[in-house]
Amino acid sequence: MPLVGVVIGSRSDEPLVQDTLRILTELGVEHEFRVLSAHRTPQRVAEYAHGASGRGIEVIIAAAGGAAALPGAIAAWTDLPVIGVPLPTSEIKGMDALYAIAQMPPGVPVACVAVGAWGARNAAYLAASILALKHDKIREAYASYRQKLRES
Repeated sequence: MPLVGVVIGSRSDEPLVQDTLRILTELGVEHEFRVLSAHRTPQRVAEYAHGASGRGIEVIIAAAGGAAALPGAIAAWTDLPVIGVPLPTSEIKGMDALYAIAQMPPGVPVACVAVGAWGARNAAYLAASILALKHDKIREAYASYRQKLRES
């Protein structure tokens, strides 16, 4: 059963989250991947987010560019932790997405990582660190990864 849901708003964003998916796999974190648009398919976004915990999802990573409504739309429909990844797909290289994700209203939090590739990777590591609080195998894999970083 997947523990992490990775959601993007457009198929064209898929190359930007390949590292997210790879890192989750390397850390042994089961995950699912979906393309859902907050603007084009809002009902599908609501259904996905509302039913995520019932499918075993414990953390959702939502990557979006431009207006970056997807992470907030998902957070509106679930109590699960949502990690927003601002993507540099706009004329202003993701700064609009960064502000949209980081400036969520009180009571509907979305964690926000860096714009682009660094953020996409860190979203996977942040999800693993959240899951490590509960799942021993993920804790061990994440701790091993961090130890290797310290030794390099």
